[in-house]
Amino acid sequence: MAEAMLNDPALGGGRFRAFSAGSHPRGQVHPLALDLLREHGVPVEGLRSKSWNEFAGPDAPPLDLVITVCDDAAAEPCPVWPGRPVDAHWGVPDPAAVAGSEAERRQAFRDAMRVLRARLERLARLPVDTLTGDALQRQVREIAAS
Repeated sequence: MAEAMLNDPALGGGRFRAFSAGSHPRGQVHPLALDLLREHGVPVEGLRSKSWNEFAGPDAPPLDLVITVCDDAAAEPCPVWPGRPVDAHWGVPDPAAVAGSEAERRQAFRDAMRVLRARLERLARLPVDTLTGDALQRQVREIAAS
């Protein structure tokens, strides 16, 4: 969801090229995530399930910033990212892990999207082009703390 929202010109303003990946991709983007993004007018074309290993190799696109969002990822060792990008953890409970009724699962995705959107809006307002690595890292990490 974060990839799609930040790449949407309505939020990211065309200033970002975001990618989403996981340590254990499931092979498809969760249908409830796609439904919710569509409901909010966020483009979903081209979204796919990806391994974070895709971004750790020599052919990976350059990364300036890596933000982990899954609560489980905080305890996992991340790959060594080429170029040593700024990193931060924005823990969000994994909505795909929620068991329960359809309404409860949809609510979990809505909650995750609300948290991510608020944080991404703050990121989009940062002067990322003028911040040094240390300053950018502080600012991005503070977004999760507030």
